[in-house]
Amino acid sequence: MNEKIRNLSKTLLSDNWYTLNKYSFEYQKPNGNWERQEREAYDRGNGSTILLYNLEKGTVILTRQFRLPTYVNGNRDGMLIETCAGLLDTNNAEDCIRKEAQEETGYQIEKVKKIFQAYMSPGSVTEILYFFIAEYSDAMKVSEGGGLEHEQENIQVLELNFNDAYAMIEAGEIVDGKTIMLLQYAKLHNLCV
Repeated sequence: MNEKIRNLSKTLLSDNWYTLNKYSFEYQKPNGNWERQEREAYDRGNGSTILLYNLEKGTVILTRQFRLPTYVNGNRDGMLIETCAGLLDTNNAEDCIRKEAQEETGYQIEKVKKIFQAYMSPGSVTEILYFFIAEYSDAMKVSEGGGLEHEQENIQVLELNFNDAYAMIEAGEIVDGKTIMLLQYAKLHNLCV
């Protein structure tokens, strides 16, 4: 427990899609004085993401789909190129990402490697995102992917040359944080040379 936090209280503001809570608390400043603060935190659960890569072909599997929050914040068409990802629900992070990889990309991946975990927007969202990598081959393709219809997913699966995908970061074509982090990890660790 953090001894510089006291009198924490929570008020539910919304329970529509996920939950939005308002927290009130007292925070002890470095000079010893206590200061009353209020913050809102959006709780959508934790998630997993994965970069699928093929060493032999020098390719990666990414997805492209409409993301409303980016559209309303200036992304012209709202389409985003991303690594496969999903919320944990009742699954652990590894089981979740295997399931999401098959649903979204059509590849049935057995062996995944967790490389790190991170808070992606800690000022307002409680989510921890678990980052994975896995090698894929054409033989692992079991469906066309594209996501689940009942989840209203309309996902386009992209198999891209790694160098082209990496160049898309600088060109401003890949602007998703988790995807940039995983592509940079792949570059640093020579996964697609």
